[in-house]
Amino acid sequence: MLVRLARQVDGLGEVFASLVRGLIWVATIALLLLIVCPTAAEAARIKEVASVAGVRSNQLVGYGLVVGLDGTGDQTTQTPFTAQSLQAMLQQLGVTVPAGANMQLRNVAAVMVTATLPPFAQPGQAIDVVVSSLGNAKSLRGGTLIATPLKGADSQIYAMAQGNLVIAGAGAAAGGSKVQVNHLSAGRIPSGATVERAVPTPLAQGDSLRLDINADDYGTARAVANAINTHFGPRTAQALDGRVVQLKVPSQPNERVNFLADLENLEVELATPAARIVVNARTGSIVMNQAVTLGACAVAHGNLQVTISSTPMVSQPNAFSGGQTTVTEKTDIALKQEPGSLLQLPAGTRLTEVVKALNSLGATPADLLAILQALKAAGALQAELEVI
Repeated sequence: MLVRLARQVDGLGEVFASLVRGLIWVATIALLLLIVCPTAAEAARIKEVASVAGVRSNQLVGYGLVVGLDGTGDQTTQTPFTAQSLQAMLQQLGVTVPAGANMQLRNVAAVMVTATLPPFAQPGQAIDVVVSSLGNAKSLRGGTLIATPLKGADSQIYAMAQGNLVIAGAGAAAGGSKVQVNHLSAGRIPSGATVERAVPTPLAQGDSLRLDINADDYGTARAVANAINTHFGPRTAQALDGRVVQLKVPSQPNERVNFLADLENLEVELATPAARIVVNARTGSIVMNQAVTLGACAVAHGNLQVTISSTPMVSQPNAFSGGQTTVTEKTDIALKQEPGSLLQLPAGTRLTEVVKALNSLGATPADLLAILQALKAAGALQAELEVI
């Protein structure tokens, strides 16, 4: 058709005809490119969909004391462990507290100290810690954490924490009134812990490593293995299941690091995820991915409202009758049900169509949860329904 149109402009002026022919051939080439070259699929890097097995962070926890508070610490009558901890610390420092001494410690608070030990962390490096009140301290603002050992799951000490707390909140109280901004019972100490022991990783062990896929998906595991074999050569990677891809890696540490640096930046085309709808029953939030489809169906939805109102009624006896004034209640109960017409929902193969069909019901998020469950039971909703 485009060629025939080009022939029809031969009778026009030479300049105008040349211009029209050029536009026609440009349109022809653009149309052929759209047909032959489809839109590129969305790709992700391997570092975003997988991680090296064994290279992980570790959680640390410790119990300590925060001192230097301005009268906002624990009340020892309600938190006796604070006084016991202080006595034990003072004994280690050579200070003996008389037995039965009444210790009024308003400037001390018992706290839990938590931290995350990153992979490859070496002794001497600093990590951040979070300090949280364990007793009934009103505020940790202005406090200092005394040296606290941080232990891992194996009860071994991996770091030592100490330093001044940074509290983002502020507050004041006087005359029974109180004003507070943000939280005062927890804070952070930037670079507040020093690593004392390193956690070994399997990165330099053996001649193979494993990649752990973040999601259990066979298509993603196959795509990761194919991308690695295409770039580094065949049989470099082998997908063992939907979660694990085994790698053959160089023996030298420097070459192994270079291999992983190039590997994690390789792009893979991800398969379409499984259709899933996630519903938060506490907040009423509903989230669905693009793979959700809806079959043609009909839905009837109506609301039932029950209203109970109580009005006090005073009964006053006549003069000199000897009766007593009584108060009774008059209760009215009203039942209202909105009509629910049968609404036909068309089949939707795209997320926008599914959202438009569900919005046409005019239901609240709480009612929509029941409707989605009914659609799933009827076989009209092609998605996995997950309630969190």
